[in-house]
Amino acid sequence: MAFDLGNLLQQYLGGAAGNNGGRAVDDDFDQVAQNAPRSTVAQGVSEALRSDQTPPFPQMIGQLFGHSDANQRAGMLNQLISNVGPGLLSSIAGGALGNLFRGGETPAAITPEQAAQLTPEQVQQIAEDAERNNPSIVDRMGDFYAEHPTLVKTIGGAALAIVLGRMAEGMKH
Repeated sequence: MAFDLGNLLQQYLGGAAGNNGGRAVDDDFDQVAQNAPRSTVAQGVSEALRSDQTPPFPQMIGQLFGHSDANQRAGMLNQLISNVGPGLLSSIAGGALGNLFRGGETPAAITPEQAAQLTPEQVQQIAEDAERNNPSIVDRMGDFYAEHPTLVKTIGGAALAIVLGRMAEGMKH
């Protein structure tokens, strides 16, 4: 029997399946992330990151950072710092990232070793500043995390239900 992505996602239209229990939502998300186009997963993740039914974007990014491995941390930080200017970057996170800018303009890529020196709280502050500077960072982070579906599951069942609901709406149109 073939996997029916549309039928599975239909359960999540209008947020109806949000109370099915965390395990069912986790399992459903696994199935969908393996079978849906990455762009569809990215749209769903972005929606969860900006939803008023989930914690604020910076808080969720800090949480995701806390659950990430060293390479994922570096990748997500590189996304974030591309949206924060050098002056701002040197003043946030205790100035921990200010030395990553050469000549005051172009950010160098953050390495996994450098990312390991930051706390989730510092990353939360960076995410807050990045979102204020460029609100489209939410979509860029959604796209980044669509490549890491196992990590997305750490945002919790309610947020996953939002991801799945948004994906269902997108496939309906």
